[in-house]
Amino acid sequence: MLIVLAMGFSSGLPLALTGTTLAFWLSSVGVQKTEIGLFHLTGLAYLLKFLWSPLFDHWAAPWLGRKLGRRRAWGIVTQLGLIAALLGIGASDPRSAPLAVACFAVLVAFCSASQDIVIDAYRVEILDDDQQPTGAAVTQYGYRLGMLMSGAGALFLSEALDWFWVYAVMAGLIALGLLVFLASPEPRVVPAPRAAHHSLVRTLRDTVLRPLAEFTKHPGWVGMLGFVLLYKFGDALVGSMTTPFYREMGFSAGEIASVTKIVGLAATIAGIFAGGVLATRLPILRALLICGVLQIASNTMFAVQARMGHDVPFLALTILTENFFTGMGSAAFMAYLAGLCSRQYTATHYALLSALAAFGRVVLSSGGGWIADQMDWVAFFLTGCVAGIPGLLLLLRLIWSQRPVAAPAQAIRVDR
Repeated sequence: MLIVLAMGFSSGLPLALTGTTLAFWLSSVGVQKTEIGLFHLTGLAYLLKFLWSPLFDHWAAPWLGRKLGRRRAWGIVTQLGLIAALLGIGASDPRSAPLAVACFAVLVAFCSASQDIVIDAYRVEILDDDQQPTGAAVTQYGYRLGMLMSGAGALFLSEALDWFWVYAVMAGLIALGLLVFLASPEPRVVPAPRAAHHSLVRTLRDTVLRPLAEFTKHPGWVGMLGFVLLYKFGDALVGSMTTPFYREMGFSAGEIASVTKIVGLAATIAGIFAGGVLATRLPILRALLICGVLQIASNTMFAVQARMGHDVPFLALTILTENFFTGMGSAAFMAYLAGLCSRQYTATHYALLSALAAFGRVVLSSGGGWIADQMDWVAFFLTGCVAGIPGLLLLLRLIWSQRPVAAPAQAIRVDR
């Protein structure tokens, strides 16, 4: 679990550096909300990572793969790429060279998404089935700690350092993740079959089509994919514009860092623990339903905050409420995704599922800036709440489809 915690930290660290932290930097130099929203498209790699995820199931990294094993070697390769890309963002100027910032952000997202493929597969493979809910919660702890460091930590640093050095420090923390991969054991699993010395068509079938066909054996798999796509959409839409919202409300970098990041982390950790407990004691779909309803309800706090304006104590209450229930939903959601993966195609299946979840965060929420420009903040945040309802409706359908059907003899006795 300590390994899982450390890898969760490595996984969570890059996200804010192309998300809320980058949005703060862009907002502080005068970039408009619509453009900030479009910057979320730089994270398309999180959506498309299932396209190259079979690589990590079927091939080892050159040279390092022979020395360290398939999972650890790819983890080190992706982290080296992350370090270089983060230094590139820091060395760019969003005012004079916004395209360069966007290109390096795309590279960060690609390396981060690839790292996630490796880390997610590693976690699922190294843990037993009954450890998966706990592993999902521990991963979320590490993930949120990483986001705290690249969120609050980066904002605090930005008040004393140039942005290049802020991103250089973050790159240094990624470098610490290399030690984790070097010190961790390689999972002992049977590798997925690979078509060596066969035609391209057969290789494609074995590496891409066969894992997808394996997933379709789940009853109701289409509904499952729709649910995975939409469950976090409302949160993603709201989250895409929180940083510009804080700036317009007059909150300083220090207030944003101390309240939204530090207080938010404490609330998220508590929520992850509660969500992990809920996922182990209730059927997973029922736990997801409870967490999903609470997620939507908590987003209304931002609408109230918009009415309150610059009120730091109420902001703390808003963040406390929203992050707690979001943490609950994240822990249950990750446990659900892990349960859908086949051990033979772990990287491919988890990448496909997490990519669908990222679609809401990256693509669907990229229009958040435009929506925010068309209405006031209260209406925007209420719109975010409504956006979470379709995912809950699909979840209710999944729950209903899995209800046991009474046998004919039982039905007759009931009628009598």
